[in-house]
Amino acid sequence: MQRVEAELNRLIKEIAYDEVTKLFGMLSGGKRLRAKLILKIAGEHKDAPLLAAIVELIHGASLLHDDVIDEATTRRGAVSVNATEGSKVAVMLGDILYSKAFTELVAFERDVAKTIAASVTSLSKGEMMDVKMAEEFNSDEEVYLKMLYLKTATLIEAAAKAAALLSGKDADKHALYGRNLGLSFQIIDDILDITATSETLGKPAMNDFVEGKCTLPYIYLYNELNEEDKLRLQSSHTKEIDATESAWIKSQMQEHKTIEKSFKLAQELSDEAQKAMSEDIELVMILQTMIQRSY
Repeated sequence: MQRVEAELNRLIKEIAYDEVTKLFGMLSGGKRLRAKLILKIAGEHKDAPLLAAIVELIHGASLLHDDVIDEATTRRGAVSVNATEGSKVAVMLGDILYSKAFTELVAFERDVAKTIAASVTSLSKGEMMDVKMAEEFNSDEEVYLKMLYLKTATLIEAAAKAAALLSGKDADKHALYGRNLGLSFQIIDDILDITATSETLGKPAMNDFVEGKCTLPYIYLYNELNEEDKLRLQSSHTKEIDATESAWIKSQMQEHKTIEKSFKLAQELSDEAQKAMSEDIELVMILQTMIQRSY
């Protein structure tokens, strides 16, 4: 990971603009899940740290744009760039990170470069789907999971597949692993948005629903409620939820076990990925660590 950070610093320095260097320094590195995944799969390859750095630039750019779209004021517990510098600067910084990533990506073999590049189109499509879906209450699990795959899982899938291609390993198995890791990781995040405290999350609890996101626990709950309660749940969508309404939603989720149902799907996806990678203990451990996050 030190080599990845060194590559990131080199790429940012090459942009040769002090403002970009300063702003990039404000961004929290986060878990670096995608980079770690590439190193686990292709760590012996000399270009693995550079590929990991490229993917992290792409991920960082997508988060910058995501925060502007969501008008988010925090990111990973810190103040977001759009909150301190304005949306225009955040968008432009994201564009710079994207373009620098693609400048470096073209030096890789065609199949590796195309895998990463195609995922960026998919995640942008997923972001647009997410924005459109927030305009009205969505109760369709299949539609939600499709958006989740595009917006979140596709870049993790691409990172795993590209690393496998780089190192001559089974690309299809690693792609399945990355896809399921991405989906199950986000489902756990969706659960934690409801069950964790604001202090733990670094943002207000149940913020997804306020922003218009109908995540799996809400979708499962809606489909269990009677007509009157369905209307009540819908009426809270995209609005600030007071303590009374928050308590009602959580009590209904507890009664209908929608958190447990959501976790069950995450576990099934994780199990499928573990089966595909059963001979790679380190990749299995990443899944187990992810799925065991407290909810």
